[in-house]
Order: sequence, then structure tokens, then C-alpha cells
Amino acid sequence: MQIYCGTDIIEVARIKDAINNTIGFKENIYTQNEIKNIDAIRSDMKYQRYAGRFAAKEALYKAMSKVLIENKLSMSFLDVEILNSEELNRRPVVYILNENIDKLCKELEISIDISISHISDNAIANAIVKVGKE
Repeated sequence: MQIYCGTDIIEVARIKDAINNTIGFKENIYTQNEIKNIDAIRSDMKYQRYAGRFAAKEALYKAMSKVLIENKLSMSFLDVEILNSEELNRRPVVYILNENIDKLCKELEISIDISISHISDNAIANAIVKVGKE
């Protein structure tokens, strides 16, 4: 079994500025389900949540990059979806939307764990990717 880790931190103001001033930014980074999921929760934390999802996608790419490169695959922001799971007490869960990456995850028995935290000015995320069984 191999274990890979990725971490990312982002200033909330950068994401807020991009969402408010860059046409198509939100739609190029977040899936419609993510946008709906974030906007359904307390609005005073909206930009922190968007920043957290951005950091989570970056952290996930960092954790998966070696496996992706070895298999000649790339991953875009819209290839993954991160939603809060009601079954897991609103814990974030990663869904792979890209067919080729999903297939690779099943073949290599990849499991993904993601953690997101934020305060008023910053958001941080960690991704742990386990490849294969113990």
C-alpha cells in the first residue's frame, strides 16, 4: 500500500474576488452540486466554504499527482466533486466524476480522505490518498 498526502491553503479574499470579478470562475471550478451545497448553508460563511472546496481540490490533486502522472491522466477542478455528507455528520466526501480517473481509482483500490478547515481569512485542506489494500 502507498499513502500520499496533499495540503493547500488559500486566502478567502482571493476566492471571493475571483467569484465576484471573474466571469465563469465559479462554474469552471465548482460543480452545480457544490454550488448548491455551499449556497444552502449559512450565507455569512459562503466564501470560506468556496475557499475550502478550492483548497480541497488543490490538495487532492497534489496527493494524486504521482498516480495520475504514472497513468498519463490529468485532473481538472470539475473532475471531482466535494460535498458534505449527511450520513457522516456533514463531513466532506470526494466524488470522482471523471470516468477514467474513477476507473483508475477502482483498479488501484484508491481511497480518499479529505479534511477542510477555515477561519474568516483563510481556508486549508488536507487530502490523504491510499493506493491498494493494507
